[in-house]
Amino acid sequence: MSILARPAVAAHAAKTLQSLTRLASRRSGGPGSTAARQARFPAYPRDVTESTVPTSVAPAPVTVYAPPAGTASPPPVHVNFHGGGYVLSMPAIDDALCRFLAVEAGVVVVNVRYVVAPQHPFPAPPIQAYEVVRWVAEHGAEHGWDGGRLTVGGQSAGGALAAAVARQAHEGGGPPIALQVLHYPPLDLATPGRDKRAAVARPVLRPWMAEVFDAAYVPDARERAHRLVSPAGASDTADLTGITPALVITAEHDLLRNEAVRYAERLDAAGALVEHHDVVGADHGYDAQDDERARRVYALIARHVRQATEAPAPADGTTADGATADG
Repeated sequence: MSILARPAVAAHAAKTLQSLTRLASRRSGGPGSTAARQARFPAYPRDVTESTVPTSVAPAPVTVYAPPAGTASPPPVHVNFHGGGYVLSMPAIDDALCRFLAVEAGVVVVNVRYVVAPQHPFPAPPIQAYEVVRWVAEHGAEHGWDGGRLTVGGQSAGGALAAAVARQAHEGGGPPIALQVLHYPPLDLATPGRDKRAAVARPVLRPWMAEVFDAAYVPDARERAHRLVSPAGASDTADLTGITPALVITAEHDLLRNEAVRYAERLDAAGALVEHHDVVGADHGYDAQDDERARRVYALIARHVRQATEAPAPADGTTADGATADG
């Protein structure tokens, strides 16, 4: 075990990364700035409101992206969880994705600023994430949303939180979730980062980074086998039949690819895999820099979200706008 895998050292390193990330987000014109992220994909307008969802962990600030005018009302909802190794709070990194989904999938997107480690270690983030989704399902109608047509998703650590939300909904009797989108997620923290292998010699996510993130998020190494942390780990063998259908997206060169593939296979065995899509030639977090690949994959996500949340046809054969199904 390297010194970075020691919880106290990892916590200090994580706090340093948090400070550096905050500075980068405020740097005008910098690639990591909030302004630069909001400038991507200018064809997709940014129609947002800020709100806060109450949870037992802490209030969760959310940015709500509205679909275009003329979208069928009430629109379905997609709840998004950003990446950041469970330690970086940077929901703005997904601004382009959220705008894209709002337009192309015709959904309200609730982008969550969830609590992060080491200030809030496991199990706080997945508990809060689940409570946010449950709140959306129960209170969406109050905001003009259809909380009964609900999807969840996330990138990197956010993808793992989306998987944990789906697991809690599966075990806790709801709320019904139509789709979980797991985009290059870490799904096996029981295996140390130094023991993971990527398809390239120097992947974007290096083993030392995984050690810092894992130890800061779950300081007790024994808890890293928990089902809400490592659903692709060897110790989680529960029957997942009936869990939310999943779109699993991996990146060919990613250090985390193999564990996401294992989880996709597990979901497939349970009849819950909608599609596994591998982004050839890409590495972890590719979509933050590669607009061409990002557009293609975001379009794939939007298509699946739209299909999962399509309103059922009325029994009398009319469509949502009152026309008959045959035109």
